[in-house]
Amino acid sequence: MTPRRLKNTTLLAAIVLSGLTLLTWTGEWFSLTLRETATGHPVLSVTGDVAAPALIALALASLALVAALAISGPFFRVVLGVLQVVIGFTVTLSAILAVSNPVHASEAAISAVTGVGGSKSIAALVTAVSQSAYPGIAIAVGILTAMLGVVVLVTGRRWPGSSGRYRQPVVLEDPEAATGSDDSGPEDAAAHAVSDWDTLSGGSDPTSR
Repeated sequence: MTPRRLKNTTLLAAIVLSGLTLLTWTGEWFSLTLRETATGHPVLSVTGDVAAPALIALALASLALVAALAISGPFFRVVLGVLQVVIGFTVTLSAILAVSNPVHASEAAISAVTGVGGSKSIAALVTAVSQSAYPGIAIAVGILTAMLGVVVLVTGRRWPGSSGRYRQPVVLEDPEAATGSDDSGPEDAAAHAVSDWDTLSGGSDPTSR
């Protein structure tokens, strides 16, 4: 694979992973069954924006990183590759924390429906928890994002630079050409004036020369 194709493929993969992160943020992560005495709606759906609210910021940061990678030089590609690894690790960590304790991750949604506060009181209202595929997708996307950052670290130095098609060429102007090549001063001008007067006195037209 050529360096340019490798660069384009890596950037495209980063865009796809950022989009998948956004998708998991909008999807339903958990379905909680609450006690019937807690609310008139015993089944509560919890989406990713509640269970893992950091995903939206991480997805947008990853998209901004793609734009920076497209125009950066070899040194900054290393820095951005490290940031990509950090973003992927944080996406994975956010999803794992939500999966490890779904009730805690859903406290905001439960409290908004029931009006109950406090972790112990909220946990007492939940009788069953079912999990969708979105948390697993988020974990996988985070791992792939971190691996993509490693790819940037390994191959980024071989990527071609940004195109210079739209750069304005710098033209260095010759100082002598800018001021003119005529070095005649006041004395030469006076000599020409005298010569023209003598020619006119002799009966000739000085402008005919």
